[in-house]
Amino acid sequence: MADLLGIECGATRTVALFEQADEVQRAVFGPANLRLLSDRQLAAHLRKIAKAIDLPKAVTIGMAGARTTADKKRLQKAAVKVWPKASHIHATNDLETALAADNQRKPLDRVLVLSGTGSCCFGQAPDGTTAKLGGWGHILGDKGSGYEIGLRALKACVFYLDRDGTWSALGQRILRRLQLNSPDQLIDWVTGAAKPEIADLAREVFAAHARRDKIAADILDGAASTLAKDACACARKLAGKTKPVRFLLAGSVLLKQPKFAAKVAKSIRSRRPGSQVVPLNNESATGALELARRLAKRPSSDKVTTPLGQAPAIPVPELAQLGQAPTEQRHPRSMNLDRLPLGQAIDLFLDEDSRIPAAIKAEKNKLLRVVRWVVDAFKNGGRLFYSGAGTSGRLGVLDASECPPTFRADPEQVQGIIAGGFPAIFQAVEGAEDNAEAGAEAVRFRGTGKQDVFIGIAASGRTPFVWGGIWEANRRGAKTALLCFNPRLKIPRDNKPNVVINPKIGPELLTGSTRLKSGTATKLILNIITTLAMVQIGKVVGNLMVDLDPSNTKLRDRAVRIVRQLTNADESEVREALEKSNWVVKIAIARLANRSLEMR
Repeated sequence: MADLLGIECGATRTVALFEQADEVQRAVFGPANLRLLSDRQLAAHLRKIAKAIDLPKAVTIGMAGARTTADKKRLQKAAVKVWPKASHIHATNDLETALAADNQRKPLDRVLVLSGTGSCCFGQAPDGTTAKLGGWGHILGDKGSGYEIGLRALKACVFYLDRDGTWSALGQRILRRLQLNSPDQLIDWVTGAAKPEIADLAREVFAAHARRDKIAADILDGAASTLAKDACACARKLAGKTKPVRFLLAGSVLLKQPKFAAKVAKSIRSRRPGSQVVPLNNESATGALELARRLAKRPSSDKVTTPLGQAPAIPVPELAQLGQAPTEQRHPRSMNLDRLPLGQAIDLFLDEDSRIPAAIKAEKNKLLRVVRWVVDAFKNGGRLFYSGAGTSGRLGVLDASECPPTFRADPEQVQGIIAGGFPAIFQAVEGAEDNAEAGAEAVRFRGTGKQDVFIGIAASGRTPFVWGGIWEANRRGAKTALLCFNPRLKIPRDNKPNVVINPKIGPELLTGSTRLKSGTATKLILNIITTLAMVQIGKVVGNLMVDLDPSNTKLRDRAVRIVRQLTNADESEVREALEKSNWVVKIAIARLANRSLEMR
């Protein structure tokens, strides 16, 4: 049998099981949550395991915090560096490995109901399809978890103190456990308490319940009902309304409190008759080892195995096209850029930039088509989305952010999406642009639809994040366009945007630095699209911004001048009209026009 390694990493500890010649060795390491580890810390954690266990041929790692496809790819990448000779590596979350730890090998739809410090429901069908509910952490989720039980106990105790003027028996237990002398001291304690410390108070709730404490009973009844509802909701997402499902109860709250677990199980069965509800008594690491066994039976061509049930790959231009893009070629006029006199270098930059308008003009008909789409979208309640990575993404965000103050546009109307999200506006986010699934997900969660226009911006034309957005926008019926600077680009047959705007601006003077000509051309094109679309929907009179939002002194001064130019009123009249109109320029103009008519 192949040498197999199964690893389960959680908030409490990491357990690694290594199987060789039918003998299983076990090792325990420190806790690990992917969201809490830097790349360096993640690599160091995996290296500790690699030093303790012989080289495996197949590895499965289930780690807490590995929520998204991008998370799993990050974990895979780290694992490949640590175990370069492994034939297969499967990186996933600790929920999938926990499900695989089930002793029942018969193909069934399974739902893991986890309640420990946190909580989550995770389901998987025999074909690898998955469903999830919860797992958002203690601020956004963790319903029915030890954390929520402990927090609800604290809130209930202070509520009844305020309402009835008495400190409950449950409150007495909590003060004793925390070595506090009065309820007032809870304020300072809870401010600095970590999630596990609050979750630990659940023990006092269970102890109070055993003594028939009504407050504790209400808290636990609510937690049990919530877990059962969420478990059944997860099952419904996975297997419909009536198909039998095997529910596996896991986590310290459910496994160490059998009466509570029985209450949850009874509630699940009442909501979904015919289902099995059993405790998961095997540790998750055994599931990781089982997944490693399955990997070892696969052909060895897959070095890194993607998570089970993952959606089909989004068509993206091949990586080889990147090297052929003009943006990656060396410019013959700047081969000696490092030795050019400064004055000549400035002339060279300006001369290159002067060629950009002609290149854009050659794409005029395509640009015209896109502007008309945007106008139609704005007139019919639709929106314009830009999506890009790095400089391209920042320019999209910049253009979108300028529309509300310039045209008093709703911030929803023009939106910028950047790979890596908000942090990427200020600094590079490693690997963000390579994730096509994340690009699709961003479009999905913005609610993009048939009324909208989606413009992907990628200087080289190849950015996977952008192509993921195009894929999802196409699927949702939006109008789609790609803005790039690579005339040699081969568009994927199964993922074509409606329009490709592709000005021939040639190589960058600094090879590969697309913040130069590509950035300048992008800024010009985005300016044209939004400005002319806003003109067409009545946001401009002549060449004046009659819908600007005067949110500062400079813009208020501009508003005064705009109104004076359009009404010939004096400054005091204009300021009075603007103030009475709450500085809405169009209303001020109408007010002054009406006054002029009345005077006649």
